[in-house]
Amino acid sequence: MRLTDIVNKAWQKVVNKVKRPELEEWYKLAEFLGIDKHTDRDIRSEVTYFTCLKLLSEAIGKLPLKLMKKTPKKGVKEATRHPLYNILRNRPNRHMTSTTWKSVMEYQRNHNGNAFAYIDGYGDKMQLIPLDADKVTIYYDDAMLLSEVPDIWYIYQIGTKSYKFSSEEVIHLKSTISDGIEGIPVRQILQSTITGNQKAQKLQNAMYESGFMAKAVVQHTGSLSDENVKSFLKNIERYAKGDVTAGKGIIPIPVGSTFTPLNTSLGDNQFLELKKYSALQIASAFGIKPVQINDYSKSSYASSENQNLAFLVDTLMVIIGQYEEELNYKLLSDKDLAAGYFFKFNVGALLRADLKTQVDTLTKGISSFLYMPNEAREHLDLEAVPGGDTLVGNGSTIRIEQVGTQWSTLADPSTDTSVAKGGEKVA
Repeated sequence: MRLTDIVNKAWQKVVNKVKRPELEEWYKLAEFLGIDKHTDRDIRSEVTYFTCLKLLSEAIGKLPLKLMKKTPKKGVKEATRHPLYNILRNRPNRHMTSTTWKSVMEYQRNHNGNAFAYIDGYGDKMQLIPLDADKVTIYYDDAMLLSEVPDIWYIYQIGTKSYKFSSEEVIHLKSTISDGIEGIPVRQILQSTITGNQKAQKLQNAMYESGFMAKAVVQHTGSLSDENVKSFLKNIERYAKGDVTAGKGIIPIPVGSTFTPLNTSLGDNQFLELKKYSALQIASAFGIKPVQINDYSKSSYASSENQNLAFLVDTLMVIIGQYEEELNYKLLSDKDLAAGYFFKFNVGALLRADLKTQVDTLTKGISSFLYMPNEAREHLDLEAVPGGDTLVGNGSTIRIEQVGTQWSTLADPSTDTSVAKGGEKVA
């Protein structure tokens, strides 16, 4: 463990037990080692970082996760009768809905670099219980001390108790930056950038509190004691901030004193430009598009559907693939896999268009013999109707080898009784 980590932990213990005036020595040591006591420890307070976590967690949370099965005719259908269908689709454990469980797992995966869920039970009694990633330690037992074959083990520490789980008992989702065994959180890689944005926000808050009054120099004649100087400056600062009811906007200066503001312009320091650039760097590390963090300066998307499609292809596809592959391997038996069962996210929920576009698309699908009417009605949450389970469509569509055959048939009187000699129709 690094020296800064040791001092940081010791400092936190002292903070909880000792009164603040007695902490000055610890403050000095912390500052010497680069541990700023004024820095917000919760990195999620940085708005861009929090927004990225929220966007990814909600994006995965709102995608329906279904158990599918391949049919003999090379199609797929929902395996609603399988015991795992209801668990992943509706209730992974008795405390969480499926949306909540997926959002929690995605949040842990991004914030901590790893997300863990303990597989408790089997069949329709199975529960998927998320584990606190901060309390999980990953061991690769290449020396075969814990089992007869090399395996990855997860040690879950709760207070004085520890629990040991094998790789088959834990669903493990990693961040996209990983060595294959353990993921690395984005906040660890972008620590300096995120900390810089936090300090920029603190500067902005401090300027609000000071009434946007910058530093100033007060010149006075005569000799004042330190206590009198503090009192003198405190009163001037009260007037400058507008804390005094009477005379807001006016700063009274005693005779023989001069008040000279030191102008500090955020515009001159390119404060907003630098803050915006840092926000874009954080968002790009998560795969978040600028428009998703309300930066519309260079938006080139024709519609929200195109924007969602770009987000799906560029960011979510690799995340969704990891979920599906991990669940298939850890939850489905060899018998299930051989029978054609697999988990699949319904990405159509993310790309769902407006009602007019949906109807036009489904209508074209029916006329092209792609959808049966009842299948199209199901997309619109409408009930099935009699006769809607057959393919119907535009009869003008024929196979390419049949093109032109209708004209040769009509030209041959022996095959068409409606055509007489001379080309005239017979009544």
